[in-house]
Amino acid sequence: MTAGDCEGVAEIRIRGWQHAYRGLVPQPYLDGLDARADAERHRARLLGGDGSVVDLVAEAAGGELVGWASSGPYRDGDVRTGDAELYALYLRPEHIGRGVGRTLLAEAAHRCASGGPRRMYLWVLEHNTRARRFYERAGFAADGAGEPFEVAGVTVPEVRYARELAG
Repeated sequence: MTAGDCEGVAEIRIRGWQHAYRGLVPQPYLDGLDARADAERHRARLLGGDGSVVDLVAEAAGGELVGWASSGPYRDGDVRTGDAELYALYLRPEHIGRGVGRTLLAEAAHRCASGGPRRMYLWVLEHNTRARRFYERAGFAADGAGEPFEVAGVTVPEVRYARELAG
């Protein structure tokens, strides 16, 4: 991902939230997501980062961005462990089911594994059954950890998934 990709990534993330989280988080929150502000956050993080976060984009044949994945060191509060974490994986809704997500996830896992971590974690909304099935097919399993995620004053439960990485 480059700084020039930030607008496309913001659009993918916001459309991904609006598609995947409809009925799971408050609709006014989803309706109020701001692509311009999100793009600026991505740009600042990308340009000011320490290089530990890897952002990958997927492009369609014509060059349009259709997917985005972000991964890096596992975050346990403010403490980093020796494991990896998939922070985000979003697609344009019309590209779901075409293998783009599997490709992005596989590449993110490969890049994390090449840096030394033996395990990758991710957090997913408990009631996001489609995403949970996707991650389970990719070899992830819920490990029993859970935590509340607050969105616009509403608590939405998340569950943690884990998978061993090939060394």
